[in-house]
Amino acid sequence: MQGSPEALAARAKDVCLRLLTDRARSRNELEQKLVQKGYPQSVIDEVLGRLADVGLVDDAAFAEQWVHSRHTYSGRGRRALATELRRKGIDEQTSTEALAQISSDDEYDRARELVRKKLVRVSPGDIADSADRERMMRRLVGMLARRGYQSSMSFAVVKSELADLGAEVDELAED
Repeated sequence: MQGSPEALAARAKDVCLRLLTDRARSRNELEQKLVQKGYPQSVIDEVLGRLADVGLVDDAAFAEQWVHSRHTYSGRGRRALATELRRKGIDEQTSTEALAQISSDDEYDRARELVRKKLVRVSPGDIADSADRERMMRRLVGMLARRGYQSSMSFAVVKSELADLGAEVDELAED
């Protein structure tokens, strides 16, 4: 990449600001984008340092916002969120602090909402025989697992919601 260090820094800052207008980003995400565009590491460190000094790059705030948004709107569980934060370059301590805002009760309630949303069109007649109940159980527990919920919590939520529908859940066994 050619140009004076000041010009390179100005262009790198513009790249970062454009990226930050879409959504908040971690320092690592911005750094990777600048590396990909060919900026020298000294320019990257300078620009990201200045953006951090003025509060535009803050991994702790990013992690808190990410966790809140993805849990509330995408229904992600803590395990999936921890993986996403790791991929975004957030360190373990910052990730743990951000994930602490989701209590076990919050996670259970969100899992219940997700299962209820899937069961809106299901009537007790749809799950009258045990094969149908088992299939429904596997599908719902699998959906929660893909979103990062623990299997024990997923099973408890699904079993409770199926029972609320009037299904016989005593014979359903946790795998």
